[in-house]
Amino acid sequence: MHLLSALVLAFGISSAVQAALSGYAPVPATCPSTPLVRTATGISASESSYISSRAPVASAALGAWLQKVNSTFSTANLPAVALTTSGGGLRSLLIGAGVIQALDSRDSNVGTSGLYQGLTYQAGLSGGAWLLSSFAGNNYPTISNLETTLWTTAFANTLFVPDSLDVGGAYAQISADVVAKNAAGYPPTLVDVYGRLLAYQLLKGTDGGVAIELSSITDFSNFTSHNVPFPIITSVNVETSTGVCTPPDNTVIYEFSPYEFGSFDTGVNAFTQTKYLGTSLSNGAPTTTTCETNYDNLGYILGTSSDIFNGFCTTFPANANVPGILANASAIVAQTHALTFMDEYATYPNPFYDYTHSTLVQAQTELTLVDGADSHQNNPLFPLLQPARTVGVILVNDNSADTSGNFPDGSSLYQTYMQAQLAGLTKMPVIPPPAIFLSEGLNQRPTFFGCNDASKITIVFLPNYNYTFPSGEDTLKVAYLPSETSGMIANGGEVATMGGSATFPTCLACAISKKTGNTLPAASIETSKQVYRVQGKIRLNK
Repeated sequence: MHLLSALVLAFGISSAVQAALSGYAPVPATCPSTPLVRTATGISASESSYISSRAPVASAALGAWLQKVNSTFSTANLPAVALTTSGGGLRSLLIGAGVIQALDSRDSNVGTSGLYQGLTYQAGLSGGAWLLSSFAGNNYPTISNLETTLWTTAFANTLFVPDSLDVGGAYAQISADVVAKNAAGYPPTLVDVYGRLLAYQLLKGTDGGVAIELSSITDFSNFTSHNVPFPIITSVNVETSTGVCTPPDNTVIYEFSPYEFGSFDTGVNAFTQTKYLGTSLSNGAPTTTTCETNYDNLGYILGTSSDIFNGFCTTFPANANVPGILANASAIVAQTHALTFMDEYATYPNPFYDYTHSTLVQAQTELTLVDGADSHQNNPLFPLLQPARTVGVILVNDNSADTSGNFPDGSSLYQTYMQAQLAGLTKMPVIPPPAIFLSEGLNQRPTFFGCNDASKITIVFLPNYNYTFPSGEDTLKVAYLPSETSGMIANGGEVATMGGSATFPTCLACAISKKTGNTLPAASIETSKQVYRVQGKIRLNK
């Protein structure tokens, strides 16, 4: 047995005492007066209220940025703009961080600076969910702040390298957290340990930010003042009851927000309040006199969105003693129950059990969720394609590892386009297959899709490319030297600005402004024609 695993098991003798002090376990609470489950007929009243207050703030900032680019841009009827960050482990987190930095007027002074302040929505998946969770879960500091006060040290001394683990500190407390969750009546899985280890690297505060729930973001100052875009994290469900380990391409896509968890997809068609995840429900009503809180621990949710343990499938738990993070996580979970292949999944009491409108999952007592990219949609776009959200432009930062060099080839975006057609999400513009991305080099520079169709969302594709740093790092790379962390973030800034192009901000401004129907400045149109390709009814110069 690995030495660390033995120490963890030894710790388990006294863990019950420390478990009582853990802030990780779900706790009983008074149920809210509002319904816990609703049919997905649109966005929630809470989200609608936030967006109503955010819209004028975002519109003013977006207008200011447009006029910074060219003072003759109109600021009337501006569209809602969103940003997504794909999966891809720390590679995606760091490149995505650089993209945010280049858009954030607090943290950069380039042509795109100020556009972040004009965003209405922001979504993340897997590694992108790590970034969004670290950003939102720490009350939206600057990327520079996160880099210097948290990430540089955490990624250089990662808790995922067993010999770096602080057995007497972080690892022992994580063990106590997991035991506490079990004592509360919720059997933990590998994802609990995984999420806690991630949280130590991504969230500030005692015990890896254990007190931070996704729903608690609604109390943070930048959220209450509507200074930030509305955050959404995605994951997918595996129908383990049918004996499968991975989801099909058309699986249900679930979304987590500070207010709700659920899906617009047919078969679920419902949402529940995020704060009360973990509550036992039947047909939308509690089955006991109390509800549960704390189940929406942010570390657990960001771990859910990036759960790849199901890749072991039926080889687990036979391989649970393989030295490394798997053995260490398995040792902690094994303190609470005999390991089974179900420990590969993030489990949630099914809030849609026996719910009339959730025909696909109404017979299941729990949901088993995994990495949001397991359906081959590595960009969290489905929530933003929903008509109820009225998004007009999406900046899609794709940091996928599709090629042999670990760069995107457009396949994820194309997969989303194909699935959107099947799901009746008609706002998705036409996306070419990966062969076109590769043959025309669209995976090596920003590309616009849907600009010339008012009925479609404009997608601005921002692929990872090695402008100034070898950014095609392996998805499973868990340790980054300080120079690598800074180099990757800087390269992300180049991704957002097309390698620091002086004219790219004009192209981006034209694409956003075009959705307003307003007349574009003639000089800006000419600039865009000279440097860019627009995918749509016309093709302009590359």
